[in-house]
Amino acid sequence: MTYLPCPALPRSASVRRCSALVLLACATVWLPVSAQAAQPASAPDPLAYGKEQPNGLPPLAPTPGKNGMAVSAQKLASDVGADILAKGGNAADAAVAMGYALAVVYPAAGNIGGGGFMMLRQPGKPSIFLDFREKAPLAAKADMYLDAQGNVLAEQSVTGWKAVAVPGTVAGLDKVLHRWGHLSRKAVMAPAIKLAREGFVLQAGDVELLNTSTDAFRASPEAKAIFLRPDGSPLQVGDRLVQTNLANTLQLVADKGPDAFYKGPIAKTIVEASRKNGGLLQLADFAQYKTRELTPLSCQYRGYLVETAPPPSGGGIALCEILDILSGYDMHALGLHTAPALQREIEAMRHAYSDRRSLGDPAFVHNPTRHLLDPAYAEQVRAHIPTDVAIPSASLREGETTPEKHETTQFSVIDKNGLAISTTYTLNGWFGAKVIAGNTGFFLNDEMDDFSAKPGAPNMFGIVGSAANAIAPGKTPLSSMSPTIVSKDGKPVLVIGSPGGSRIPTIVLSVILSVVDYGLDIQQAIDLPRLHQQWMPEAVEIESGAVAADVQKTLEHEGYSFSPHAPWGMPEGILVGGPKLGTKGDARYYGGFDRRHEGGGATGE
Repeated sequence: MTYLPCPALPRSASVRRCSALVLLACATVWLPVSAQAAQPASAPDPLAYGKEQPNGLPPLAPTPGKNGMAVSAQKLASDVGADILAKGGNAADAAVAMGYALAVVYPAAGNIGGGGFMMLRQPGKPSIFLDFREKAPLAAKADMYLDAQGNVLAEQSVTGWKAVAVPGTVAGLDKVLHRWGHLSRKAVMAPAIKLAREGFVLQAGDVELLNTSTDAFRASPEAKAIFLRPDGSPLQVGDRLVQTNLANTLQLVADKGPDAFYKGPIAKTIVEASRKNGGLLQLADFAQYKTRELTPLSCQYRGYLVETAPPPSGGGIALCEILDILSGYDMHALGLHTAPALQREIEAMRHAYSDRRSLGDPAFVHNPTRHLLDPAYAEQVRAHIPTDVAIPSASLREGETTPEKHETTQFSVIDKNGLAISTTYTLNGWFGAKVIAGNTGFFLNDEMDDFSAKPGAPNMFGIVGSAANAIAPGKTPLSSMSPTIVSKDGKPVLVIGSPGGSRIPTIVLSVILSVVDYGLDIQQAIDLPRLHQQWMPEAVEIESGAVAADVQKTLEHEGYSFSPHAPWGMPEGILVGGPKLGTKGDARYYGGFDRRHEGGGATGE
């Protein structure tokens, strides 16, 4: 990592050196909260969000659960998790069952052909972060997506066999079951196998996802046979989706374990299809795949311990850096989505996203984690954040990050003993690389697109690729996935995570701030309209209803610009003890699910 003198700051003994990307504020004097801003008269009432949601959603109480809770983007998978808990399984058993069930009922992102991250907190024991993310094939090269002139061949990294990285989901789920579960592999996989073999009736949310890829299904004989009607038309609400080939694949894994996937017939079928279609996968890629247990990244916020994803996630660092910066402000006094509160949030986001430029797979690069999460650094940044004017992103120097697809999925689960698990896993784009190997019945990921195809060159969104995230054999691409567990006194109080690509950290942030600072219940916190700033582009993205008209006018006067955006993300969360933080409820657990898209659900046990 290169450090240069801060260009606009005075040089003195107290001035630290800062990264080429980040404008490090070096003074340590800052105004007390009471002097920073007064809450304007137009501050929204947090309770109003429970009466009429600004995004048009009707009010919905959190889902209670006395002995456990399972939440996901597809209600059938949530039901599977809760049923496993009811049958004596723990949260690890339920998480594995939900992971496999989502591969059946949420095939756009649920998967056995992709990978992900899992945060697991055991009662009375240190938390564990499990990385079962995809890895680049051994034959991958840094310039594999460049033409002879050095131009990026973008399509090759998103569609087709050359886009596929080595999947990690089966290895990850099996490790979780073997290490922390109580039930047998056959028991936890049985619900997914049944859903695949007997089928399930499609609802509106299911069809909405399928319709995103109708043309891709038509281009693939394997996909066409499963996901289209016999006449080639799209499946409709009320149709039954039967996935016999997937059921057979899952049964093989249930009977033979992960070796069937990584060393047996499934691997051989995938490698043969890859070879015939110009892909890079080899049997050695599968045989050598291993999951990683890493130390969770952690930070403190208002007396709570926030544990989240370390690199190769850049999302956890961004989340904790934002929280570190905001911890120096009284966000509750500033008010929910008021101009002063949003101004602090936006600038904290801007600095954190600027900072994540040099992150990558810790097996390949050194990540400046300690520096970026040093409370003294957050204080320095805070000292140079003005309270009434926008900081130009360009003044933070040119940064490097990488684009990510938004099409991921999240599931959260907790059991009667307090074992809490937050999992985010993905195929990257909807239905991944849009390829299925032979009769395996599942889509492979397009995770190679999460690498920087050409470090230093901007992509179509103006975001610059990072050298730290360049392609290399066996390397894991950088991700924003941030499964997170918030605890107090050694016990989990909030389990949360979300899909959303580069927006994931700010989605999780929104839920944490809503619960901790503004007193919303878990469903209100998830329903709350969101905003996002990621250093570049300059404009702040906003969902409908996120910023009141008078607040937007004030912030525009201060130099901020806004870009309306369709709803994003799908956080799935669990609050422990009551529907709101610090409020005791009749049940032990309360679940909230994202209703921006149909089909999700929270199921209590």
